[in-house]
Amino acid sequence: MSKYTPMIEQYLSIKAQAEDAFLFFRLGDFYEMFFEDAVKAAQELEITLTGREGGMEERIPMCGIPYHSAESYIARLIEKGYKVAICEQVEDPAEAKGVVRREIVRIVTPGTVMDGKTVGEAKNNFLVCVTSDQERYGLAACDLSTGELFVTVTDSSLEQLVDEINVYSPSELIGQPELLDKLQTTMAGWLPTKLLTGWDREDERLLGSQFPEEELRPVTPVGRESVALLLSYLSETQKRSLSHITRIEFYERQQHMTMDPYTRRNLELTETVRERSKKGSLLWLLDRTSTSMGGRLLRRWIDKPLTNRTEIEKRLEAVDCLYNGLITREELRQQLKEVYDLQRLVGRISYGNANGRDLIALKLSLRQIPHVRHICTTSGSVTLKELGDSMDDCADILQWIEEAIIDEPPVSVREGGLIKAGYHERLDQLREASANGKQWIAELERRERELTGIKSLKIGYNKVFGYYIEVTRSNLANLPEQRYERKQTLANAERFVTPELKEKEALILEAEEKMVDIEYDLFLQIRDKLALQVKRLQQLAETIAAADVLQSFATVGAAYRYRRPSITEQYEMSIAEGRHPVVEAILKDSSFIANDTLMANEDGRVLLITGPNMAGKSTYMRQVAMICIMAQIGCFVPADAAAVPIIDRIFTRIGAADDLVGGQSTFMVEMMDIQTMTAKATSRSLVIIDELGRGTSTGEGMAIAQAVIEFLHDRIGCKTLVSTHFHELAHLEETLGGLRNHCMAVKESGQDVTFLRKMIRGAASTSYGIYCARIAGLPDSIIDRAYDLLNRFETISSVMQVAGEAAAGKEEVGQLPAPGHVSTLPEAPSRPEMVRESAPIVQLSLFGDGEGHSKPASKQRSKADLAADKLVEQLQAADLINMTPLQAMNFLYELKTKVAAEMK
Repeated sequence: MSKYTPMIEQYLSIKAQAEDAFLFFRLGDFYEMFFEDAVKAAQELEITLTGREGGMEERIPMCGIPYHSAESYIARLIEKGYKVAICEQVEDPAEAKGVVRREIVRIVTPGTVMDGKTVGEAKNNFLVCVTSDQERYGLAACDLSTGELFVTVTDSSLEQLVDEINVYSPSELIGQPELLDKLQTTMAGWLPTKLLTGWDREDERLLGSQFPEEELRPVTPVGRESVALLLSYLSETQKRSLSHITRIEFYERQQHMTMDPYTRRNLELTETVRERSKKGSLLWLLDRTSTSMGGRLLRRWIDKPLTNRTEIEKRLEAVDCLYNGLITREELRQQLKEVYDLQRLVGRISYGNANGRDLIALKLSLRQIPHVRHICTTSGSVTLKELGDSMDDCADILQWIEEAIIDEPPVSVREGGLIKAGYHERLDQLREASANGKQWIAELERRERELTGIKSLKIGYNKVFGYYIEVTRSNLANLPEQRYERKQTLANAERFVTPELKEKEALILEAEEKMVDIEYDLFLQIRDKLALQVKRLQQLAETIAAADVLQSFATVGAAYRYRRPSITEQYEMSIAEGRHPVVEAILKDSSFIANDTLMANEDGRVLLITGPNMAGKSTYMRQVAMICIMAQIGCFVPADAAAVPIIDRIFTRIGAADDLVGGQSTFMVEMMDIQTMTAKATSRSLVIIDELGRGTSTGEGMAIAQAVIEFLHDRIGCKTLVSTHFHELAHLEETLGGLRNHCMAVKESGQDVTFLRKMIRGAASTSYGIYCARIAGLPDSIIDRAYDLLNRFETISSVMQVAGEAAAGKEEVGQLPAPGHVSTLPEAPSRPEMVRESAPIVQLSLFGDGEGHSKPASKQRSKADLAADKLVEQLQAADLINMTPLQAMNFLYELKTKVAAEMK
C-alpha cells in the first residue's frame, strides 16, 4: 500500500493543529501550501497552482510564495477574513537527521495582526472576547498591536452586549460557542466582524501570571472569565510572551453615553452611511491630531462620550486654554508632529519584531518629550499641567539607543551595520581588522597592476568564490603563471586567486562574519532591555495621545468658531444659534442657517416638528444630538451658546432602509426601534424620530405616532424630537403640557418656494411634496397630473368630512352638488399655492334638490327623514380612514344617487 513521503506526512500532522487556517509551510526560501490550502490560496491570491510528487499516484496540488514577501500575501488573506498559520524550520538542515523539524510559530488572524501596513494607523484593531454567566455578560477588547485591554460587563440584555461590541468595531470576535451562536442568530446584522471563533479553552493561571492582583481586583467574575479566555486564545495563536499587555482598563457602562448601532450609523459618528468612509463623519471633522496615537484615542472618545461632569469639565478646561492660546496650540502641534506611534513601536519591541529603524523612531520621539512637557506645564491649564507632570521623558531609554544604534540603520537586523563605533570593544577591533584587510586588498590591486602592466586588472568579491583577480582575455599572456591559479572562466575574462589573496580573504571574512553575529547579539540585548520598560513607554504614549486630542479639539473649535458649552445636571437644554458641524464644514462658502433649541421639562421636552421635505428637519434633529455628543467628549460646540445636560443615552430612528436580509420591512424595523426606545429610555435620554408612523396606512400610522408621543411624554419624560408629515398631530399641543409644535419656515413667491431652513413655533400646513418632486427633475406631465389628483383628493376629503358631520347631526349644512358631476372637480393648479386658492367648498345639505337648492320642508319631510336615516346608517358603517381616494369618490357618488332617487 502506497503512502505519503515523510515530508508530506510531517505537513499533514502540522496541518491538523491548525485546520481552520492556511498553513504556510517553510521549504527553503518559500512558504508552500498543499492539498485544499493550495487550491483555495491559488484562487484568493491569484498565484499559480502546480503539483508535486508526494508518494501517491496522483500529484499533490501545491502553490508557494517567497518567504521575504510573505507579509503582503498574509495581509491579503487576513483582509478576506482568513487565518494564516506560519510554520518555520526550527532545526538547522545541515544538522538534521531525516526531515527537518518544523513547528507553527504563530497563527495570524484578523484580530491579531501586528504588521503596520495591515492595521490602520489611526484606528485600533480590536479582538473582542465575550462570555456569559447566569445573569451578566463579560466583554474584553484587546488591541494586540498596542497592548491596550478594555474590560466591562453588561446586564442580561443581549442588545446591550451588541451595543458594547459595536463600540469597538472588532475585526475578530471570539467567545463561548453557544453565546456566539446566539449573537449570530439574533444580531447578525450588527456584528461587523470578519471572523467569529468559538473558543472555550479558558486558563485562569494566565491571569495571575499576566497581571498583579491589584489589576484584577476591580474586575467582576464574568469579566475575569472574558480576560482569561482572551489571553488563552492569544497564547495559543501567538506562541510567545504577551508582556506588553500590562494593564486592564475596567469600566462600568454607565460611565459613558450609550448608543445602539442604529444611532451610531444614523449620526455618522465615525463613518458615513452611504460610502462607509471617514470623510463626512464627525471623526473626519474633529481629527486634527498630529499623531497616530491621538487619532486612535479621538475615535474612542467619540465612540464613548463621558457621563461624568467632572471629567468632561477637565477636558473642556484644557481645550479652552488652547482655544484662546494660538501660540501655545501651534507650538504643541508642531512638537507632536515629530512623535512617532509610540504604542505600536512598543508593541513591536515587546513582540521581538522591532528593527533598527524602529529604535531610531523611538529615539526621535523621546527627544520631543521635554518640549511637549514644557508646553503643557506652562500653558496655564490645570488639566494640561497634570498631563505634563505625568510625562516621563524616559531619558535613560533615549541614552541607551543614542549610544548604541547608528542614525540610519539598515532594515535587516541580521546583516550588520547597526551598532555605533565605540559601543563594543571587540566589535571595534574586528571592524578595524576588516577595514585594514580591505585596504590591503586595494593596495594588492594597485601592486598587481604595476607588476603585470595590466591597467584593467581588478580584484572583486562574491559569496560563491570569495575574493578573486579578474583579467580580460586579451591580457592573459601578461600574467605570471606560477602565482596565478585559475578559479573561473567568463565569456570575456578569467578569474584567478593567489596564495596571499586566499590567506587575507580568510581573515577578512572571519572578521565580517563575527562582526555580523556580534552586532545581532548586541541589538537583541538592547531590544530586550527596552522591552523591560514597556509600561513606562505605554503610560507616556497615553498622555501624549490625550494632549494631542485636546489640541485637535481646540484647533477645530477655533477654525469654526465653536463655543464652550456649559455642562449641567439640570433637565433643561438650551442652544443658541446651533449648527450641524459636519454640514457646515462641507458647505464651506455657503452660510449655514443656525437654529435655537430650548427643551425644558414643562416647556418643550417634546418638539413636534412639521414642514416640507428638504426644509432641514432631519439636519436640525441630528445637530441637536451632535452638539450633545461633542459636549460630552469635551469638545467645544457649533453654537453661540449652549447649556447641555448630561445625556445618558441617545436613540435615533432616521431614514433606515428595509432590512431585506432579515426579512423586516421599514415599518417593522421602525417598530422594533420604538420598542427599544420605550423599554430603555430614561428621563435623561434623548430620543430622535424622523417621520414617525410612516410605512403603514395613514390612519394607523397617525394613531401609532400619537400613542408613541404620548407614551414618551407621559411615562418617560425624556427629551424627544419628532418630525412628521401628519399635520393633524399638531392638536397634541393642546393636551400634552410639555409638547410644543415647531415647523420649518417657507417663503412663497410666485411659482417659487424657498425653504428658509429656520425653525419657528407653530405647525406647518403642507409638506410641498410635489414641489420637491419638481425640483428633483420629474417630467412636467407627472407634476401637472400630481397637482390635478391632489386637488381632487382634497376636495373629496372636504366633502367626506362635511358629510360625516351631517351624519353626526350637525345643524348647519350646505348643499350637495348635483348627481353625476364627479368629473367636474376644479382643474389642477399650475403652482403650489394655487392648491389653497381653489374655489371654496360650500357646506352641503342632505335635503337639497338636484340643483343644490333647498326645498320646502313641509313638502319633503317624510321622504327626507327616510333618506337621512339610510344615509346616516351607510356613513356610520363606512371605513372612511382605509378607503382609497377612488373608493371614496365612488362611495360619495352612490350616496348622491340614492338621495336623488329617494327625493323624487
